[in-house]
Amino acid sequence: MLFDFLFALKRIKVFALIGESGTGKSFRAKLVAQKYGIEYIIDDGLLIRENRILAGHSAKKEKTFLAAVKVALFDDKAHRDEIARKFQSEKIKKILVLGTSEKMVKKIAARLQLPPPSKLIKIEDIVSQDDIDKAIRTRRIEGKHVIPVPSIEVKRSYPHIFHDAIQIFMRRGSMAGIGPTPKVLEKSVVRPEYSRRGKVIISEAALSQMVIHCVDEYNQNIRIKKILVRDKEMGYRLVITIDVPYGIQLGGNIHELQTYIIDNIERYTGILIEEVNIIIDKIIQ
Repeated sequence: MLFDFLFALKRIKVFALIGESGTGKSFRAKLVAQKYGIEYIIDDGLLIRENRILAGHSAKKEKTFLAAVKVALFDDKAHRDEIARKFQSEKIKKILVLGTSEKMVKKIAARLQLPPPSKLIKIEDIVSQDDIDKAIRTRRIEGKHVIPVPSIEVKRSYPHIFHDAIQIFMRRGSMAGIGPTPKVLEKSVVRPEYSRRGKVIISEAALSQMVIHCVDEYNQNIRIKKILVRDKEMGYRLVITIDVPYGIQLGGNIHELQTYIIDNIERYTGILIEEVNIIIDKIIQ
C-alpha cells in the first residue's frame, strides 16, 4: 500500500511559481493554475484545491517571520504527515507549488515526497515590473498578504487575520450561444501578525557564528578569513573566504562542506540559505 502511494506521488506533475516575497505569487496562483489545468496548489503551508483549503495550516497565522518560514517549508513532521494523508485520498495529477526561489520549491517538493518541479514559472515572466513594484509597496507599507481561496474559507480558519476579499472576473468560453460567461475568482487579503511586528532578522554576527561553528565541526584545521552575509528576503546568501592547511584535500569536498553548512543552519534555525559560495584564498603551512 505504501509503495503504491509513493509510486502515485512520483507520477504527479509538479509546476512551480517563483518570485520574491511580496511580488504577487499568491494573487496570480489561481490564474496560473487555470492556464495549465492544475487543480491543486501548495502555498505557505496550505494544500488548496480550487476554492477549498484541504489540509495544512497557513504560515500567515504565525506571530514571527521565522515561524512563518518554517511553516511554509513544512519543517514540522506532523504538518507534512497531514498533507500526506490528504494526498492519499486525492487523485492528484498536477500540482502548483509557490516559493521564493527554485531551491525553496524543490525543498518543499522533497519534503512532501513529490517529484522535483518539471516546469518553473517566474513571476516576472507573467507580470509586468510595474505590477510587481505595486505589489511590493503594498506588502511593505500596508502589510497585506493574499491567500488564494474565497473569504468564507479564510474567515472560518483564520478570522483574526482576515482583512478583505478581492474578486476578479474572468471571461471564458460561451454557453449555448448566449456569449462569454464570466468566471469569478475570489482571493482573501490578510494581515499576518508578523507583518505588523516587522520581519525578524538574524543578525550578521549571529549567522557568522553559526558558520564558524559548522566549519569547525567539519574540519577544525580550516581557517575562516571572511564571511559576507546577504539578506535576500526569505533567504540568505553566504560568501565564505577560507585558508586551507597544506595537505588537506578540500578541493573535491567543497560541495560537501557547502551542504553541511546549509543543512545544519536550516535545521536549527528554520531560515532558508539560498546559496553558499566558498573561496579558498590560500594554502597555509
